[in-house]
Amino acid sequence: MLHVERGGNGPLLVLLHGLGATGEVWRDVVGDWEGSWLVPDLPGHGRSSGIDRYSFGALAAEVAKVVPREPVTVVGHSLGGVVGLALASGWFGVEVTTCVGVGIKVRWTDEELAKAAALAGKPQKVFATREEAEERASKMAGVPLRHGVSEVDGGWAPSLDMRAFGVGRPDMAGLVMASQAHVVLATGENDPMSPQEHLKELVPEPVVIPGAGHNVHVESPSSLRPLLART
Repeated sequence: MLHVERGGNGPLLVLLHGLGATGEVWRDVVGDWEGSWLVPDLPGHGRSSGIDRYSFGALAAEVAKVVPREPVTVVGHSLGGVVGLALASGWFGVEVTTCVGVGIKVRWTDEELAKAAALAGKPQKVFATREEAEERASKMAGVPLRHGVSEVDGGWAPSLDMRAFGVGRPDMAGLVMASQAHVVLATGENDPMSPQEHLKELVPEPVVIPGAGHNVHVESPSSLRPLLART
């Protein structure tokens, strides 16, 4: 089961967080949204249960179960952006009109994939206190988290299912081509994971957010307003 939070009225915005994070990272974005919004914790993250096998399609299929059958805009960060593109294909029964992917890592080396696969095989660390577990969860996500930990035997641990690191390399060109939605790809000016020249291989005019790094939605949530205004 996915943990989902929803609010507002009007056109629906679906917000999908990145690997290791939780839906809480969007709180300052939804505060400025004039329509309705839906924010899940992805499978194996935060307050959502895990799944048997992690793939972009499997993640999209779980998210599709909680999205109403109405036209929606999807904004996804990093891993969430790839999941959003999978939803935009129409393969999962969700009618996505616009898909905004922010900070998606397009190029993966064999070394990076091997490192991710190694992480996927490791158990979560258990800490004596919630504070220590939150620090670990926040470090893995790259953003501060409060809802990314669980009480376990022996103490506290990040809620992230480490197997999610094994999701693999996204077929970004195929996903963009398959999209039934208008696709916008964006990145922070200083995001080393998603440089604009990589995004230009997929869309002619990626949006570059000045002064921002990888976690634009946390560092400068107001900078996403122009993107959302275009949806």
